Amino acid sequence: MTHPDTATLKDLIVYNDEVRAALAADKPIVALESTIITHGMPFPQNVETARRVEADIRAEGAVPATIAIMDGRIMVGLSDTDLDRLAQADNVMKCSRADLTFALASGLYGATTVAATMMAADAAGLKVFATGGIGGVHKGAELSFDISADLDELARTPVCVVSAGAKALLDIPKTLEVLETKGVPVIAYGTKELPAFWSRSSGLPAPYSLNSATEIAALLKTRALFADHGGILIANPVPETDEIPQDEMAGYIDTAIRKAETENIRGKEVTPFVLGALFDLTGGRSLETNIALVRNNARLAARIAAELA
Repeated sequence: MTHPDTATLKDLIVYNDEVRAALAADKPIVALESTIITHGMPFPQNVETARRVEADIRAEGAVPATIAIMDGRIMVGLSDTDLDRLAQADNVMKCSRADLTFALASGLYGATTVAATMMAADAAGLKVFATGGIGGVHKGAELSFDISADLDELARTPVCVVSAGAKALLDIPKTLEVLETKGVPVIAYGTKELPAFWSRSSGLPAPYSLNSATEIAALLKTRALFADHGGILIANPVPETDEIPQDEMAGYIDTAIRKAETENIRGKEVTPFVLGALFDLTGGRSLETNIALVRNNARLAARIAAELA
């Protein structure tokens, strides 16, 4: 699909009825990514989780806006039919910043990563985004230069990203250093220590810590006074009852990464491959924890959005 030369970015954005009404009424809205649906979980758990996360946001008084590329448009909020179509579609592009416009111009289905979701959310006027974990500096990046575009997007795009920290299969200390260099505030929620996705603890002190959605919203409002201020990363620990402790998880991650290296998995395929290996190694516990942390992040993001509204 091609777009006419006169098309504007607004022409490419399609809001569902719920999100359109929320924007008109200045109600709180939380953006959600779609790679968790197409590349993060198997069917039907992907659809079930997506609907649970949307319900969690509504229960907190906000409106969910799952973002995906479909039929040459940026869909901001998916209907049940669209969600089912995306979840069961074949050959869905995993879209980061470099891929978003390609998917739009070619009419391909695209699932948005953290970076692409931030781009789309900002274009659609949304300020808060809930995800599982961000990408970052991969282990061995000093040789491979494998660094996620999520970090540059956080530096440039003014969206608050609520996550459980960086995915624990990454080099978290280097990821934290890059975020500091790029001027991205990293705020641990309710803890002085940086969480590590499946685990509440990474062993690293958090640069900053805040204890309420009200405090986070106040920071966002202050930061928005400055031009070109970029995003903010909120690191929200997975609930204690759902975590896999760091010491236990580290062994599984090392085994999964070695398997990826042995099978010559590279680039965008590393994360989904490792997640699949971890599912097998943990007997499914990693997926259960992943679902719990995404839902936990969605609830916090809804509270932050409500404070901003």
